[in-house]
Amino acid sequence: MKAVRIASPGNVEIVDLPKPMPKPGEALLRLLYGGICGSDLGSYRGTFAYFEYSRVPGHEFSAEIAEINGDGNPEYAHLKAGMIVTCNPYFNCGKCYSCKRGLVNCCENNQTLGCQREGAFAEYVTMPLPRIYDGKGIDPKILALIEPFCISHHGVSRSGVKRGDRVLVVGAGTIGVLAGAAARARGADVYMTDVAPAKLEYAMRFGFKGSFVNAAGTFEKNVREITGGDGFDAAIEAVGLPSTFQNCVDAAAFGGSVALIGVGKQNLDFNFTLIQKKELNVFGSRNALKKDFLELIDLVKEGGVDLGRIVTNTYAWTDAAAAFADFDKNAGSMLKVVLDFTK
Repeated sequence: MKAVRIASPGNVEIVDLPKPMPKPGEALLRLLYGGICGSDLGSYRGTFAYFEYSRVPGHEFSAEIAEINGDGNPEYAHLKAGMIVTCNPYFNCGKCYSCKRGLVNCCENNQTLGCQREGAFAEYVTMPLPRIYDGKGIDPKILALIEPFCISHHGVSRSGVKRGDRVLVVGAGTIGVLAGAAARARGADVYMTDVAPAKLEYAMRFGFKGSFVNAAGTFEKNVREITGGDGFDAAIEAVGLPSTFQNCVDAAAFGGSVALIGVGKQNLDFNFTLIQKKELNVFGSRNALKKDFLELIDLVKEGGVDLGRIVTNTYAWTDAAAAFADFDKNAGSMLKVVLDFTK
């Protein structure tokens, strides 16, 4: 089979690899659509913290079950060849303290497809049956977006957002926009900020309460004007930069919460006493849980969120090199980039 591989920063190639064979308890999946995540873009740029070269990227995707090598477990008897599915791409060890407590999303030895292990951007991939979820008839191109929605939804859940809250999302990329969508689905008034006006304009298609450009010297003024000086009940960091985490700490109300979804490599030197002074609840958020996938598949199936709005560009998967290069150069105007494996 053929696959997409990032050989080194800035170098994407189509390579020949052995077609995988499903082990007992696994299914062979034929890829349909795959989304290029911010972490995939970071891997392309050489800035992502959890990537080693060379590697097949990709962990948000939809696929058709081509073959099942069942192990007789009746729990997965509903999975059939021909079914359109999506998958949980976070592999946990099952042995660490986090796994023993059921916190499998933050396994100490986590390996995510396309990050710490070979990814899904190939014609075929195998997955364990427990990680495969029925797409329930959702368009495969939309189904491929469930995983990033889960990342955002999990972070919003961690922050305890509730109806009537004022929520600021810092970063209007895919994860940020979907975090806003998740908060809005909970009944919150959502505001977005980003350095790129084009992204904010696109993000407002999701019906958010407002937005403002995160420009030097104007951030605090905008926060004061929007909240009457109170600050936001929750601030969601969806970029992964020291400055944007600082933005969230500054924007959060006294007694408010901050959720960190973004991933970066840089350190932040700041006055940590502000966390004590405001009695902030600061939450890290990593990956997602099975319940996030199941809840959001149902939400999207019922029309609760139009995920298709986040797709700005679609490429044939064989044009992956161009897709990554274009995304790298135009990240300020491109939101979700999808690779089409059906052609």
